[in-house]
Amino acid sequence: MLSASTGRSWAGPKRRWALALLLAAAGMSLATSKAEAGATAVTVGAKVALSELKRNEMPDPAPEDAGDEAGPADQPVETVPLPDPIERFPLPDTPADTVETPQPEVPGEDDGTEAAADDQALPEILYDLDRLPEPVRRMHGLIMSACRSGDLEALRPLIGPGPKGTQLSFGAVEGDPIDFLRQASGDADGQEILAILLEVLDAGYVHLDAGTPNEIYVWPYFFSMPLDALTPPQRVELFELVTAGDYEDMKNFGGYNFYRVGITPEGRWVFFVAGD
Repeated sequence: MLSASTGRSWAGPKRRWALALLLAAAGMSLATSKAEAGATAVTVGAKVALSELKRNEMPDPAPEDAGDEAGPADQPVETVPLPDPIERFPLPDTPADTVETPQPEVPGEDDGTEAAADDQALPEILYDLDRLPEPVRRMHGLIMSACRSGDLEALRPLIGPGPKGTQLSFGAVEGDPIDFLRQASGDADGQEILAILLEVLDAGYVHLDAGTPNEIYVWPYFFSMPLDALTPPQRVELFELVTAGDYEDMKNFGGYNFYRVGITPEGRWVFFVAGD
């Protein structure tokens, strides 16, 4: 096409202008694609870098005993306080059913209770005069010395006067106590009764009711022993005082009932009696 004024053709310039527009449009599209690609690359790179950062900065797993080696930077964890423990009051005792356990029987014994009680009731038989309290030992020696003298009057100061004197009978003693002993003797001078008293005090003795107001030392020990419990040697000692016939009578009576002597721990001669 020709210009009206110059007569030159516009085809060449128009073609170049259109090409320029196409190239500009193509450049913008290319720039946009590169920008988008760059942004995508940045995003991917950022994600990769974050992933690497997290992997590199993750702390190593703590060992099982890390709690024992906690440093000062560790802070205690506050917890909700627990309520006070419930106070429990003791329940009242309830009676429990009691079951009696049968005790084995000892061969040769009935039930053992009566035999054990009898064994515990038997006092110790003593012969050693050194085990006597000094007042008792002194009175014992004075009486034996008087008996060996053969003089019945030697007993008078030891018996003592009045109601606090030595008991010589279960009944009332009328008159003089020395005369009473002389009449009880088989001879006129009273020497038989002195011999009996000497033999009684020469036998073994027992200590009865220790620690009580009735505490006393008694001769001979047969007075507190069951006669059927005497051993053969003990029966020999008994026959030094009585005859075999007297022994049989005592078994029928239920115990020793011949002469016996009692002296208190304070040394008072309490009795010298025979019978029941």
